Amino acid sequence: MTEQAPARDWLTIPDLVDILGLSVSRVRRLIEDKHLAAKRIDGVLKVPADFLREGEPLSELRGTLIVLGDAGFDDDEAVDWLIDADETLGVAPIDALRAGRKAEVRRVAQALA
Repeated sequence: MTEQAPARDWLTIPDLVDILGLSVSRVRRLIEDKHLAAKRIDGVLKVPADFLREGEPLSELRGTLIVLGDAGFDDDEAVDWLIDADETLGVAPIDALRAGRKAEVRRVAQALA
């Protein structure tokens, strides 16, 4: 049985500039280079706060985003998959990544291809 996914906090590009101490162009480059993923919500590009740990992009995220991209996911779909509860994992994939279950999350992601 999957847990109910917790409500997610979302960060805008200006929020990320403040948190990461980087320029807008550098934050956008992190998204382009798959260190972070964002989706448009009400026309505003936003990143789930859970994609950061201690003021840095979650290191486990990049490889998972690359696997999802290889499986044909666009950024919006990848963000949705990461934050929605997954039956196989029992929690949202981002929560499993944060709990140190990187290999398991990537196996599930690869099976989606």
